[in-house]
Amino acid sequence: MKFEQNYIDIFNQNRALIDQGSAGALNALRDKALDCLERNGLPHKGLEEYLHTDVAHWFEPDWGMNLSRLDMHVDLAQAFRCNVPNLSTLLYFLANDEFALSDTAAKASLPDGVFVGSLRRAAKELPAIVESHYGTLADMDRPGIAAVNTMFAQDGLMIYVPDGVILDKPLQLVTLLHSPVDLMVNRRILIVLGRGAQLRLLLCDHALAANNFLTTQIVEAFAGAGSSLELYDLEETHNANLRVSEFYINQEADSNVEADFVTLHNGQTRNSVFSTFVGRGSNLSLNGIATIDREQHVDNMTFVDHRVSDCTSNELFKYVLDDNASGAFAGKVLVRHGAQHTESQQTNRNICLTRQARMFTQPQLEIYADDVKCSHGATVGQLDEKAMFYMRQRGIPEKEARMMLMQAFVGEVIGHIALEPLHDRLNRLVEKRFRGELSQCEGCRACRE
Repeated sequence: MKFEQNYIDIFNQNRALIDQGSAGALNALRDKALDCLERNGLPHKGLEEYLHTDVAHWFEPDWGMNLSRLDMHVDLAQAFRCNVPNLSTLLYFLANDEFALSDTAAKASLPDGVFVGSLRRAAKELPAIVESHYGTLADMDRPGIAAVNTMFAQDGLMIYVPDGVILDKPLQLVTLLHSPVDLMVNRRILIVLGRGAQLRLLLCDHALAANNFLTTQIVEAFAGAGSSLELYDLEETHNANLRVSEFYINQEADSNVEADFVTLHNGQTRNSVFSTFVGRGSNLSLNGIATIDREQHVDNMTFVDHRVSDCTSNELFKYVLDDNASGAFAGKVLVRHGAQHTESQQTNRNICLTRQARMFTQPQLEIYADDVKCSHGATVGQLDEKAMFYMRQRGIPEKEARMMLMQAFVGEVIGHIALEPLHDRLNRLVEKRFRGELSQCEGCRACRE
Protein backbone atom coordinates (compact mmCIF):
# COMPACT_ATOMS: atom_id res chain seq x y z
CA MET A 1 0.00 0.00 0.00
CA LYS A 2 3.04 2.31 -0.18
CA PHE A 3 2.15 3.85 -3.54
CA GLU A 4 -1.53 4.09 -2.68
CA GLN A 5 -0.80 5.82 0.64
CA ASN A 6 1.17 8.54 -1.12
CA TYR A 7 -1.85 9.43 -3.22
CA ILE A 8 -4.23 9.14 -0.31
CA ASP A 9 -2.08 11.62 1.61
CA ILE A 10 -1.86 14.00 -1.35
CA PHE A 11 -5.62 13.88 -1.75
CA ASN A 12 -6.36 14.50 1.93
CA GLN A 13 -3.91 17.39 2.09
CA ASN A 14 -5.25 19.06 -1.05
CA ARG A 15 -8.97 18.21 -1.01
CA ALA A 16 -10.14 21.82 -0.83
CA LEU A 17 -7.86 22.80 -3.71
CA ILE A 18 -9.06 19.90 -5.85
CA ASP A 19 -12.72 20.75 -5.27
CA GLN A 20 -12.14 24.42 -5.93
CA GLY A 21 -10.69 23.68 -9.37
CA SER A 22 -13.58 21.42 -10.39
CA ALA A 23 -17.38 21.21 -10.13
CA GLY A 24 -20.04 19.70 -7.90
CA ALA A 25 -20.83 16.51 -9.83
CA LEU A 26 -17.14 15.59 -9.95
CA ASN A 27 -16.54 16.51 -6.32
CA ALA A 28 -19.50 14.44 -5.14
CA LEU A 29 -17.81 11.12 -5.94
CA ARG A 30 -14.39 11.81 -4.44
CA ASP A 31 -15.14 10.40 -0.98
CA LYS A 32 -16.41 7.15 -2.48
CA ALA A 33 -13.32 6.97 -4.71
CA LEU A 34 -11.04 7.50 -1.70
CA ASP A 35 -12.75 4.65 0.16
CA CYS A 36 -12.37 2.34 -2.86
CA LEU A 37 -8.66 3.13 -3.24
CA GLU A 38 -8.05 2.55 0.47
CA ARG A 39 -9.76 -0.85 0.29
CA ASN A 40 -8.59 -2.11 -3.10
CA GLY A 41 -5.34 -0.32 -3.87
CA LEU A 42 -3.83 0.10 -7.32
CA PRO A 43 -3.73 -2.72 -9.90
CA HIS A 44 -0.55 -4.82 -9.78
CA LYS A 45 0.90 -7.97 -11.35
CA GLY A 46 -0.43 -10.14 -8.56
CA LEU A 47 -3.91 -9.73 -10.07
CA GLU A 48 -4.98 -11.95 -12.96
CA GLU A 49 -6.12 -8.98 -15.06
CA TYR A 50 -2.67 -7.37 -14.74
CA LEU A 51 -0.31 -10.34 -15.07
CA HIS A 52 1.75 -8.63 -17.76
CA THR A 53 1.48 -4.96 -16.79
CA ASP A 54 2.46 -3.76 -13.33
CA VAL A 55 0.51 -0.52 -13.38
CA ALA A 56 1.11 0.13 -9.67
CA HIS A 57 4.81 0.83 -10.30
CA TRP A 58 3.88 3.52 -12.80
CA PHE A 59 2.62 5.51 -9.83
CA GLU A 60 5.85 5.13 -7.86
CA PRO A 61 7.70 8.28 -9.08
CA ASP A 62 7.09 11.64 -7.49
CA TRP A 63 4.83 12.98 -10.24
CA GLY A 64 3.89 16.61 -10.50
CA MET A 65 0.13 17.24 -10.27
CA ASN A 66 -1.41 20.53 -11.36
CA LEU A 67 -4.06 20.60 -8.66
CA SER A 68 -4.02 24.39 -8.37
CA ARG A 69 -4.81 24.68 -12.12
CA LEU A 70 -1.74 26.71 -13.04
CA ASP A 71 -1.82 27.93 -16.62
CA MET A 72 0.63 25.81 -18.66
CA HIS A 73 0.11 27.87 -21.76
CA VAL A 74 0.15 26.07 -25.10
CA ASP A 75 -0.25 27.95 -28.37
CA LEU A 76 -2.57 25.44 -29.95
CA ALA A 77 -2.38 26.95 -33.41
CA GLN A 78 1.41 26.66 -33.40
CA ALA A 79 1.73 23.42 -31.46
CA PHE A 80 -0.71 21.33 -33.46
CA ARG A 81 0.22 20.42 -37.01
CA CYS A 82 -1.54 17.10 -37.39
CA ASN A 83 -4.60 16.78 -39.58
CA VAL A 84 -6.47 14.21 -41.60
CA PRO A 85 -6.59 15.33 -45.24
CA ASN A 86 -10.08 15.44 -46.77
CA LEU A 87 -11.70 14.96 -43.35
CA SER A 88 -13.53 18.04 -42.14
CA THR A 89 -13.90 17.92 -38.36
CA LEU A 90 -14.86 20.16 -35.49
CA LEU A 91 -11.59 20.38 -33.59
CA TYR A 92 -11.27 20.53 -29.81
CA PHE A 93 -8.30 20.27 -27.47
CA LEU A 94 -7.39 19.04 -24.03
CA ALA A 95 -4.12 20.62 -22.92
CA ASN A 96 -3.24 17.95 -20.36
CA ASP A 97 -6.80 17.87 -18.98
CA GLU A 98 -7.90 21.48 -19.57
CA PHE A 99 -10.51 21.88 -22.31
CA ALA A 100 -9.89 24.38 -25.12
CA LEU A 101 -11.63 25.29 -28.37
CA SER A 102 -10.01 25.64 -31.76
CA ASP A 103 -10.88 28.72 -33.78
CA THR A 104 -13.04 26.73 -36.18
CA ALA A 105 -14.95 24.95 -33.41
CA ALA A 106 -15.51 28.26 -31.59
CA LYS A 107 -17.20 29.69 -34.69
CA ALA A 108 -19.17 26.54 -35.53
CA SER A 109 -22.87 26.30 -34.86
CA LEU A 110 -23.95 23.05 -33.24
CA PRO A 111 -27.52 21.71 -33.48
CA ASP A 112 -29.91 22.80 -30.75
CA GLY A 113 -29.35 20.99 -27.48
CA VAL A 114 -25.91 19.61 -28.36
CA PHE A 115 -23.16 20.27 -25.84
CA VAL A 116 -19.48 19.80 -26.62
CA GLY A 117 -17.16 21.33 -24.09
CA SER A 118 -15.53 21.31 -20.70
CA LEU A 119 -16.83 18.66 -18.33
CA ARG A 120 -16.37 21.13 -15.49
CA ARG A 121 -18.63 23.64 -17.27
CA ALA A 122 -21.15 20.93 -18.22
CA ALA A 123 -21.49 19.97 -14.55
CA LYS A 124 -22.66 23.53 -13.88
CA GLU A 125 -24.80 24.09 -16.99
CA LEU A 126 -26.26 20.58 -17.41
CA PRO A 127 -26.20 19.29 -13.82
CA ALA A 128 -29.04 16.76 -14.20
CA ILE A 129 -27.43 15.05 -17.21
CA VAL A 130 -23.94 14.99 -15.75
CA GLU A 131 -25.03 13.85 -12.30
CA SER A 132 -27.14 11.00 -13.71
CA HIS A 133 -24.28 9.67 -15.87
CA TYR A 134 -20.89 10.70 -14.47
CA GLY A 135 -19.25 7.85 -12.59
CA THR A 136 -22.14 5.42 -13.09
CA LEU A 137 -20.29 3.14 -15.54
CA ALA A 138 -16.74 3.43 -14.22
CA ASP A 139 -16.34 0.70 -11.62
CA MET A 140 -14.24 2.08 -8.77
CA ASP A 141 -14.66 -1.07 -6.71
CA ARG A 142 -12.65 -3.33 -9.01
CA PRO A 143 -8.91 -3.45 -9.73
CA GLY A 144 -8.16 -0.49 -11.95
CA ILE A 145 -7.53 3.22 -11.98
CA ALA A 146 -11.13 4.51 -11.82
CA ALA A 147 -10.79 5.29 -8.12
CA VAL A 148 -7.56 7.33 -8.32
CA ASN A 149 -8.78 9.09 -11.45
CA THR A 150 -12.09 10.02 -9.81
CA MET A 151 -10.24 11.34 -6.78
CA PHE A 152 -8.10 13.75 -8.78
CA ALA A 153 -9.87 14.48 -12.10
CA GLN A 154 -10.87 18.14 -12.25
CA ASP A 155 -11.89 18.56 -15.89
CA GLY A 156 -12.20 16.81 -19.22
CA LEU A 157 -14.64 16.62 -22.12
CA MET A 158 -18.42 16.31 -22.14
CA ILE A 159 -20.39 15.45 -25.29
CA TYR A 160 -24.17 15.40 -25.14
CA VAL A 161 -26.27 14.70 -28.25
CA PRO A 162 -30.06 14.78 -27.65
CA ASP A 163 -32.63 12.41 -29.09
CA GLY A 164 -32.73 12.24 -32.86
CA VAL A 165 -29.82 14.61 -33.48
CA ILE A 166 -27.22 13.62 -36.07
CA LEU A 167 -23.87 15.38 -36.04
CA ASP A 168 -22.85 15.53 -39.69
CA LYS A 169 -19.26 16.52 -39.00
CA PRO A 170 -17.00 14.23 -36.98
CA LEU A 171 -15.60 15.66 -33.76
CA GLN A 172 -11.85 15.49 -33.18
CA LEU A 173 -10.40 15.80 -29.69
CA VAL A 174 -6.63 16.28 -29.59
CA THR A 175 -5.01 15.77 -26.20
CA LEU A 176 -1.66 17.49 -25.86
CA LEU A 177 0.68 16.54 -23.04
CA HIS A 178 2.76 19.57 -22.12
CA SER A 179 4.68 20.42 -18.96
CA PRO A 180 8.07 21.78 -17.82
CA VAL A 181 8.25 18.93 -15.26
CA ASP A 182 7.29 15.26 -15.14
CA LEU A 183 3.51 15.28 -14.84
CA MET A 184 0.57 13.07 -13.93
CA VAL A 185 -2.60 13.92 -15.87
CA ASN A 186 -6.04 12.68 -14.80
CA ARG A 187 -8.56 13.05 -17.60
CA ARG A 188 -12.31 12.30 -17.93
CA ILE A 189 -14.47 12.02 -21.02
CA LEU A 190 -18.25 11.65 -20.78
CA ILE A 191 -20.35 10.86 -23.88
CA VAL A 192 -24.15 10.72 -23.75
CA LEU A 193 -26.15 9.92 -26.89
CA GLY A 194 -29.94 10.12 -26.85
CA ARG A 195 -32.34 7.90 -28.78
CA GLY A 196 -31.44 7.80 -32.47
CA ALA A 197 -28.50 10.20 -32.05
CA GLN A 198 -25.34 9.81 -34.13
CA LEU A 199 -21.76 10.80 -33.34
CA ARG A 200 -18.33 10.17 -34.85
CA LEU A 201 -15.44 11.00 -32.53
CA LEU A 202 -11.69 10.86 -33.14
CA LEU A 203 -9.46 10.95 -30.04
CA CYS A 204 -5.79 11.73 -30.67
CA ASP A 205 -3.12 11.49 -27.98
CA HIS A 206 0.08 13.49 -28.56
CA ALA A 207 2.99 14.76 -26.48
CA LEU A 208 4.61 18.16 -26.97
CA ALA A 209 7.36 17.82 -24.37
CA ALA A 210 10.01 15.17 -23.80
CA ASN A 211 9.20 14.93 -20.09
CA ASN A 212 7.86 11.80 -18.47
CA PHE A 213 4.07 11.68 -18.34
CA LEU A 214 1.59 9.43 -16.57
CA THR A 215 -1.92 9.71 -17.99
CA THR A 216 -4.97 8.16 -16.39
CA GLN A 217 -8.09 8.38 -18.51
CA ILE A 218 -11.68 7.29 -17.93
CA VAL A 219 -14.14 7.37 -20.84
CA GLU A 220 -17.83 6.68 -20.17
CA ALA A 221 -20.01 6.34 -23.28
CA PHE A 222 -23.80 5.92 -23.21
CA ALA A 223 -25.38 4.83 -26.51
CA GLY A 224 -29.13 5.39 -26.34
CA ALA A 225 -31.69 3.24 -28.13
CA GLY A 226 -31.17 3.28 -31.88
CA SER A 227 -28.10 5.52 -31.61
CA SER A 228 -24.82 5.21 -33.50
CA LEU A 229 -21.36 5.89 -32.09
CA GLU A 230 -18.07 5.65 -33.97
CA LEU A 231 -15.10 6.10 -31.62
CA TYR A 232 -11.52 6.13 -32.88
CA ASP A 233 -8.68 6.31 -30.34
CA LEU A 234 -5.21 7.04 -31.74
CA GLU A 235 -2.11 7.15 -29.53
CA GLU A 236 1.09 8.62 -30.90
CA THR A 237 3.19 9.95 -28.04
CA HIS A 238 6.78 9.01 -27.10
CA ASN A 239 8.85 6.49 -25.16
CA ALA A 240 8.56 8.39 -21.85
CA ASN A 241 4.76 8.26 -21.79
CA LEU A 242 2.80 5.95 -19.50
CA ARG A 243 -0.90 5.67 -20.27
CA VAL A 244 -3.57 3.72 -18.45
CA SER A 245 -7.05 4.13 -19.86
CA GLU A 246 -10.45 2.59 -19.20
CA PHE A 247 -13.32 2.81 -21.69
CA TYR A 248 -16.84 1.98 -20.54
CA ILE A 249 -19.59 1.52 -23.16
CA ASN A 250 -23.28 1.04 -22.36
CA GLN A 251 -25.54 0.06 -25.28
CA GLU A 252 -29.33 0.29 -25.25
CA ALA A 253 -31.65 -1.46 -27.74
CA ASP A 254 -30.77 -1.36 -31.45
CA SER A 255 -27.69 0.77 -30.92
CA ASN A 256 -24.53 0.45 -32.98
CA VAL A 257 -21.04 1.11 -31.65
CA GLU A 258 -17.71 0.89 -33.44
CA ALA A 259 -14.62 1.44 -31.28
CA ASP A 260 -11.12 1.28 -32.76
CA PHE A 261 -7.88 1.58 -30.78
CA VAL A 262 -4.63 2.32 -32.60
CA THR A 263 -1.25 2.54 -30.84
CA LEU A 264 1.34 3.81 -33.31
CA HIS A 265 3.97 5.01 -30.85
CA ASN A 266 4.10 5.00 -27.07
CA GLY A 267 6.08 4.11 -24.00
CA GLN A 268 3.88 1.75 -21.98
CA THR A 269 0.14 1.52 -22.45
CA ARG A 270 -2.72 -0.29 -20.77
CA ASN A 271 -6.17 0.03 -22.37
CA SER A 272 -9.21 -1.63 -20.81
CA VAL A 273 -12.58 -1.76 -22.55
CA PHE A 274 -15.78 -2.73 -20.74
CA SER A 275 -18.84 -3.00 -22.98
CA THR A 276 -22.31 -3.92 -21.81
CA PHE A 277 -25.44 -4.73 -23.82
CA VAL A 278 -28.54 -3.64 -21.89
CA GLY A 279 -30.95 -3.52 -24.85
CA ARG A 280 -31.74 -6.13 -27.50
CA GLY A 281 -30.72 -5.90 -31.15
CA SER A 282 -27.48 -4.00 -30.57
CA ASN A 283 -24.16 -4.38 -32.38
CA LEU A 284 -20.56 -3.77 -31.31
CA SER A 285 -17.42 -3.74 -33.46
CA LEU A 286 -14.24 -3.57 -31.38
CA ASN A 287 -10.87 -3.43 -33.14
CA GLY A 288 -7.26 -2.62 -32.33
CA ILE A 289 -3.76 -2.22 -33.78
CA ALA A 290 -0.44 -1.97 -31.94
CA THR A 291 2.85 -1.33 -33.79
CA ILE A 292 5.62 -1.34 -31.20
CA ASP A 293 9.39 -1.73 -31.02
CA ARG A 294 12.37 -1.13 -28.71
CA GLU A 295 11.14 -1.54 -25.10
CA GLN A 296 7.57 -0.42 -25.74
CA HIS A 297 4.64 -2.26 -24.22
CA VAL A 298 0.93 -2.38 -25.08
CA ASP A 299 -1.69 -4.27 -23.08
CA ASN A 300 -5.28 -4.33 -24.35
CA MET A 301 -7.97 -5.94 -22.20
CA THR A 302 -11.60 -6.23 -23.31
CA PHE A 303 -14.70 -7.45 -21.53
CA VAL A 304 -17.95 -7.72 -23.49
CA ASP A 305 -21.03 -8.44 -21.39
CA HIS A 306 -24.01 -9.87 -23.32
CA ARG A 307 -26.79 -9.38 -20.77
CA VAL A 308 -29.71 -9.53 -23.22
CA SER A 309 -30.62 -11.51 -26.32
CA ASP A 310 -30.16 -10.77 -30.03
CA CYS A 311 -26.93 -8.80 -29.83
CA THR A 312 -23.74 -9.10 -31.89
CA SER A 313 -20.13 -8.38 -30.99
CA ASN A 314 -17.05 -8.68 -33.18
CA GLU A 315 -13.48 -8.14 -32.00
CA LEU A 316 -10.25 -8.04 -34.01
CA PHE A 317 -6.92 -7.01 -32.49
CA LYS A 318 -3.55 -7.25 -34.25
CA TYR A 319 -0.03 -6.54 -32.98
CA VAL A 320 3.30 -6.18 -34.75
CA LEU A 321 6.21 -6.37 -32.30
CA ASP A 322 9.86 -5.63 -33.05
CA ASP A 323 13.11 -5.47 -31.03
CA ASN A 324 12.40 -6.08 -27.30
CA ALA A 325 8.78 -4.93 -27.40
CA SER A 326 6.13 -6.78 -25.43
CA GLY A 327 2.39 -6.99 -25.82
CA ALA A 328 -0.61 -8.52 -24.12
CA PHE A 329 -4.20 -9.12 -25.10
CA ALA A 330 -6.88 -10.53 -22.83
CA GLY A 331 -10.41 -10.63 -24.14
CA LYS A 332 -13.43 -12.07 -22.38
CA VAL A 333 -16.96 -12.44 -23.72
CA LEU A 334 -19.66 -13.23 -21.17
CA VAL A 335 -23.02 -14.52 -22.45
CA ARG A 336 -25.44 -14.51 -19.55
CA HIS A 337 -28.50 -16.67 -18.92
CA GLY A 338 -31.28 -15.66 -21.27
CA ALA A 339 -28.99 -13.90 -23.78
CA GLN A 340 -30.17 -16.14 -26.61
CA HIS A 341 -29.32 -15.53 -30.27
CA THR A 342 -26.05 -13.93 -29.30
CA GLU A 343 -23.40 -13.81 -32.01
CA SER A 344 -19.85 -13.11 -30.92
CA GLN A 345 -16.48 -13.47 -32.60
CA GLN A 346 -13.15 -12.58 -31.00
CA THR A 347 -9.82 -12.74 -32.85
CA ASN A 348 -6.28 -11.80 -31.85
CA ARG A 349 -3.42 -12.13 -34.39
CA ASN A 350 0.18 -11.21 -33.66
CA ILE A 351 3.54 -11.07 -35.44
CA CYS A 352 6.85 -11.08 -33.55
CA LEU A 353 9.66 -9.84 -35.79
CA THR A 354 12.48 -10.86 -33.41
CA ARG A 355 13.16 -13.64 -30.94
CA GLN A 356 13.25 -11.07 -28.17
CA ALA A 357 9.74 -9.70 -28.82
CA ARG A 358 7.09 -11.21 -26.54
CA MET A 359 3.35 -11.52 -26.89
CA PHE A 360 0.86 -12.86 -24.34
CA THR A 361 -2.69 -13.61 -25.43
CA GLN A 362 -5.70 -14.96 -23.57
CA PRO A 363 -9.07 -15.04 -25.39
CA GLN A 364 -11.97 -16.31 -23.29
CA LEU A 365 -15.63 -17.24 -23.71
CA GLU A 366 -18.05 -17.79 -20.83
CA ILE A 367 -21.47 -18.90 -22.07
CA TYR A 368 -24.66 -19.58 -20.10
CA ALA A 369 -27.14 -19.64 -23.02
CA ASP A 370 -27.65 -22.52 -25.45
CA ASP A 371 -28.77 -20.79 -28.67
CA VAL A 372 -25.67 -18.76 -29.57
CA LYS A 373 -22.94 -18.51 -32.21
CA CYS A 374 -19.66 -17.71 -30.51
CA SER A 375 -16.02 -18.25 -31.42
CA HIS A 376 -12.59 -17.02 -30.44
CA GLY A 377 -9.02 -17.56 -31.57
CA ALA A 378 -5.47 -16.28 -31.20
CA THR A 379 -2.16 -16.77 -33.02
CA VAL A 380 1.42 -15.63 -32.46
CA GLY A 381 3.85 -16.09 -35.33
CA GLN A 382 6.34 -14.52 -37.70
CA LEU A 383 6.11 -13.08 -41.19
CA ASP A 384 5.08 -15.59 -43.85
CA GLU A 385 8.36 -16.99 -45.22
CA LYS A 386 6.68 -18.30 -48.36
CA ALA A 387 5.23 -14.89 -49.12
CA MET A 388 8.64 -13.32 -48.50
CA PHE A 389 10.28 -15.76 -50.88
CA TYR A 390 7.62 -15.14 -53.52
CA MET A 391 8.12 -11.36 -53.32
CA ARG A 392 11.92 -11.60 -53.32
CA GLN A 393 11.78 -13.79 -56.42
CA ARG A 394 9.99 -10.95 -58.17
CA GLY A 395 12.69 -8.43 -57.41
CA ILE A 396 11.24 -6.76 -54.32
CA PRO A 397 13.99 -5.88 -51.81
CA GLU A 398 13.76 -7.69 -48.47
CA LYS A 399 13.13 -4.55 -46.43
CA GLU A 400 10.37 -3.43 -48.75
CA ALA A 401 8.82 -6.91 -48.82
CA ARG A 402 8.75 -7.03 -45.00
CA MET A 403 7.10 -3.63 -44.86
CA MET A 404 4.47 -4.63 -47.42
CA LEU A 405 3.62 -7.81 -45.54
CA MET A 406 3.28 -5.96 -42.25
CA GLN A 407 1.12 -3.33 -43.93
CA ALA A 408 -1.17 -6.01 -45.33
CA PHE A 409 -1.33 -7.70 -41.93
CA VAL A 410 -2.73 -4.67 -40.10
CA GLY A 411 -4.72 -3.55 -43.14
CA GLU A 412 -7.54 -5.89 -42.18
CA VAL A 413 -8.14 -3.87 -39.02
CA ILE A 414 -7.83 -0.51 -40.76
CA GLY A 415 -10.38 -1.77 -43.27
CA HIS A 416 -13.01 -1.75 -40.51
CA ILE A 417 -12.75 2.03 -40.17
CA ALA A 418 -15.82 3.61 -41.72
CA LEU A 419 -14.35 7.13 -42.07
CA GLU A 420 -12.60 6.83 -45.43
CA PRO A 421 -10.23 9.81 -44.98
CA LEU A 422 -9.14 8.42 -41.61
CA HIS A 423 -8.80 4.97 -43.16
CA ASP A 424 -6.43 6.40 -45.80
CA ARG A 425 -4.51 8.46 -43.26
CA LEU A 426 -3.92 5.50 -40.98
CA ASN A 427 -2.62 3.45 -43.88
CA ARG A 428 -0.04 6.15 -44.51
CA LEU A 429 0.86 6.56 -40.82
CA VAL A 430 1.27 2.80 -40.36
CA GLU A 431 3.51 2.66 -43.41
CA LYS A 432 5.65 5.49 -41.99
CA ARG A 433 5.75 3.67 -38.66
CA PHE A 434 7.05 0.49 -40.29
CA ARG A 435 9.64 2.53 -42.16
CA GLY A 436 10.88 3.91 -38.83
CA GLU A 437 9.73 7.48 -39.52
CA LEU A 438 7.56 7.87 -36.40
CA SER A 439 10.33 7.64 -33.80
CA GLN A 440 8.70 10.32 -31.67
CA CYS A 441 5.69 12.59 -31.79
CA GLU A 442 7.57 15.93 -31.65
CA GLY A 443 4.47 18.06 -31.83
CA CYS A 444 2.91 15.98 -34.59
CA ARG A 445 5.67 16.79 -37.11
CA ALA A 446 5.59 13.16 -38.22
CA CYS A 447 1.99 13.61 -39.32
CA ARG A 448 2.63 16.51 -41.65
CA GLU A 449 2.23 16.11 -45.35
